[in-house]
This record gives sequence, structure tokens and C-alpha cells, in this order.
Amino acid sequence: MWTRTLYFVTVVLSLSAVSAQAKVQHATTTVALTPEQTELVEKSFAREKVTIEEIQKHIPLVQTYIQNTRPDAKLYAVPTSDEYMLNRVDFAKAFTTKAYKSKNDRGFFKGSANAFRALGAAFKMTYSSTGFMDMMFVDPTSYDRAHYDFAFVRREFLGEVRTEVFDVHPKPGNGSGRFVGRVWIEDQDGNVVRFNGSYTRSALQQAARYWVHFDSWRNNIQPDVWLPVAIYAEEEDRPEALKPGGFRAQTHFWGYSLKLPTHETQSTSVVVDNATDQSEGAQDVSPLEAQRDWYSQAEQNVLDRLVEAGLVAAPSDFDKTLEQVTNNLILGSKLTLAGEIHCRVLLTTPLESLAVGNTILISRGLVDVLPSEEDLAAVLSFQLAQIVLGHQIDARYAFDDRLLFPDEATFQQIRMSHSEQDDLDSAKKAVELLHNSIYQDKLRNIGLFLAQLQAREKNLSALMTPRMGDSMVKRDGTAWLSEVSKEPAQLDVDNLAQIAALPLGSHLRIDAWDDEVHFLNVKAEPILNAREKMPLELTPIYFRLSRYGSGSHAALSSAENVNATPQYPSRRQ
Repeated sequence: MWTRTLYFVTVVLSLSAVSAQAKVQHATTTVALTPEQTELVEKSFAREKVTIEEIQKHIPLVQTYIQNTRPDAKLYAVPTSDEYMLNRVDFAKAFTTKAYKSKNDRGFFKGSANAFRALGAAFKMTYSSTGFMDMMFVDPTSYDRAHYDFAFVRREFLGEVRTEVFDVHPKPGNGSGRFVGRVWIEDQDGNVVRFNGSYTRSALQQAARYWVHFDSWRNNIQPDVWLPVAIYAEEEDRPEALKPGGFRAQTHFWGYSLKLPTHETQSTSVVVDNATDQSEGAQDVSPLEAQRDWYSQAEQNVLDRLVEAGLVAAPSDFDKTLEQVTNNLILGSKLTLAGEIHCRVLLTTPLESLAVGNTILISRGLVDVLPSEEDLAAVLSFQLAQIVLGHQIDARYAFDDRLLFPDEATFQQIRMSHSEQDDLDSAKKAVELLHNSIYQDKLRNIGLFLAQLQAREKNLSALMTPRMGDSMVKRDGTAWLSEVSKEPAQLDVDNLAQIAALPLGSHLRIDAWDDEVHFLNVKAEPILNAREKMPLELTPIYFRLSRYGSGSHAALSSAENVNATPQYPSRRQ
């Protein structure tokens, strides 16, 4: 079993500050628990061991996105820079990670030891390779009565799951790296379903060790199995030695049921379904049909490989929503296409889209920040235009042996981005498609969304950088579809009715077990001030928990952002 030896960040702290924090963290309560509360706490010790054993059976994907912030008089805090990491984490024998390497090799992924790069010399801070993943566990080795004191706080429902809440403090003299904070224990079996706080550090340690505060959530994703699904971390005030500012981060886990990559070889197998003859009595195949079938084979091979790597969601009802909007564009321009257009969701956060043959992929992060159906149509129109103009997938992927590589090399080995000239041509065609569509009267709204992207492109470069497909913006920071509206979009922070872009996490959630995406079932909350707009920003995470097999579990049981808009309306031409 691993121990908590790596630290989340390295900073310059005074020893007096370390000592003061240690005194606070070692404070304990003297209120005794009732026999029933004691029994539940004892259950949680046993269930935590079961949870850790279950985690060790899987190699999930772990995505962390960080936004560094500075104080703002009007907006409270605004992002100044960002970081993105995607890893496969293996707990079976050691706490190790394999980073998904960037196709552009821009320093976001430099292997497990350097997956978290420095934020800059001015901040004198670096992220550790496993710091965020430590937050999956209360204490992986010593969550027990010998190391912790418990104080009952209250009973609380998290969705439909009733919990008892306890404050947790490490006993003095038990070393550093101990959890201090609060745990939510569900009252049936004693599983810890949520915990938030931080980890202790000793005054004898080097002053450069620093842990952050976090809120860690688990879901009942299989019978009797609660596994980590998301973590929110935040520090609004940095130590005095740093520049004013803080950071916010979200970590998401998925792919628990993915086929485990082999540890003996650097290749993984790809299974391709046998093709069946769908022809209507034809005995032979024309050269054009052969060419199209060849591209179709390449398309299916790539999609299968992306699913296997944990990057593309399983087919879901939301795909139909995307395809309906795409069909609105097709019908508006009376397009004739060789085959139906399909849509799928990339599970990653960076804002990107791509066309794999006749299948349009759009990232979860991009879906999340779109405020309206017309904005979704604009994103889809860009890739539909690539298909209409014949900007085909690389036919070499029809040979499935070209897809035999480790999952973490996917971004480098599968490149779906188009040339600059292809993107220029597609942008013009996309604008034409939108003007011919049922969205033609709402092009100004699209312009607002694109203006918001441009306004934050420099400060959120990691969010704007595609890992595999096409970016929403050009190299100079302007949007590809900036010509969609003749009226220049003017962003107005104080206009509460103007919602140019939504916070991340506004529309989709991921089933961490089977990688299916679901549209969030949330109500639209009124925006009360400019601070609550939070375009393209990270927010705290909150889940309305349900038990596996319940009706609400089968439907939509989580809401990560209470400011999310309702589901895109159904519109048909």
C-alpha cells in the first residue's frame, strides 16, 4: 500500500506559519459519541478498506483542470492562467500515473514525474504528480480510532442519501499527512461518501511543504461500491510570500470499467466488428463505393480506439440531441451527403471539436460552456462544413495495426486537426450553413459567445488548446466563426441578462463506471450579480447522491453547477 509522501504544492512558508497551523489542526473535541454514532464510525473504518481494495482493481482516467486567479474588485476573482492534466492512475502495486502526452508537446504532459509543471518563477510553486489524486482518500493506511478523533456535527441528506456528519482530527503525535476536516458517512453501510478539509504537516518538516483545501465526492456507481468521482480544490489566499491570488481546480475520475491496459507490452489490441453486406442486391462494388468504405473503416477504427482509451463517451441519448441540431443545419441548406452524420462526446475538458469521417466529436467542456442551442449549432456547423467540403479522415487508420499504441500516446498518434486553410474554408462554409438555418435570427448570440472566447483566450490557453481536434480560435486569438454576425458583439459584464458563456460543468455529467454522459437535470437559477456569471470558469462541485438501482440513479442524480441553463429546446425544421 502506498503512503502519502508527495505534497500537492511546493511554496515558501515561514516556520511560524507552519507551527500555527499545526496547533489548529491538532485541536480535538471532548464531546463523546453516542453508541450508535460510534458504531457508524467503526463501520466506516471497515468500509474504507473495502473502498481502497476496490479502487486497486481499476485503472481509471484522472483529469485535473486548474485555473489560477487574482482578486478583482467587481468579480471577486478572475482567472489569470490555467493548467490541464490527464492521467491513467494505477493503484494495484504502487501509486503511479501515466500522463496522456500532448500532440503539440507544449509542456502540459512531461511524464508522470513532471505532469504538474511550474506555474512560473514569480509564484515559486510546482504541483506534485499525484497531489490531486491523494484527495481520493481520507487516509489510505491509518483511518482508524488509533489515529483520529471524531465529533458528531449533524445529520444531512446529500440528495436521497442520508448521512451523518463528523468533524475529524488526527491525534497528536501521529505524524504528518493526516486528514483534518469533515466526513459524511451514509447511514446504511457506513461508507464515506464525501469528505472535505486538508492534510496536516509537521513543524519539523521543511517549510516548503503545503497542502490545499479540497472537497472530495464518491458515488454509488455499482452495487455496494462507492468510488471517487470528483474533487474540488480551492485556495483563495496564497501564503504571504506569493503574489496575491489563488486557484481553483476540478479533478474528475472515469473509466473504472475500461479494459485494463496490459503491463507486459506497449501495445493494446483493437477489436473491430465484422462488417456485413448491406447492399440491395448489388454484386460488385464501384471504385467510389470502395473509397467510401475505406474511409468508413478508418472512421470506425479510430472511434473504437478512442473509446478504448477512455476519451470518447459511450453512445447516449445526448448524442441524439447533437444529431438533431446537426440535421437542422443539413435541412436548412438542403445538403446531400454520403451517409448519415453521427455525433459523439469527447470526455475531456479542453474546448475542441473534430470530425472523424461522418462522426462529429465535441468535447464535454465545450458542451458545458455553451449557453444556447444556436451556440451548439455554431460549433457543429464548423465540423459539418469540414465533412461537406471533403476534408477526410486520414485513410491510414483503415489499417488497424496503426492504432496499436499505449493509451497515453493517443493524442500524439491520432491527429484529427485540420490545416489552417481547411479551417478557413470550413469557417466560411459554416457561416453559410448558419445563415441558411433556423438559427439565422440568433446569430448575434453566437457572436457574444465567440467574443467571450476571445476575451479569455490569453488567460485560459490550456482550456483553448485542443488535444486532438480543432480549436475554436485562430493563432491570433480571434474565433474561426467571428464573421457569423455582422453586428459586432459587445460584452457587458453588468448586464445580467447577457450570458455570453457558462461556467464549466453546466450541462453534462459522466457516469464514472460506463463512461456514458447525461444532461444535468437542473433548474435555471437567476443571476443576481456580475460575479455569478463566471464564464468559462471553474466552480465548486455538488452531487445529489442516490443509491445504485434507485429511480433517480437511473435518471440524472447530480448537479455540478446550480447556475446551469435548462436542456436545449427541441427544435425541428
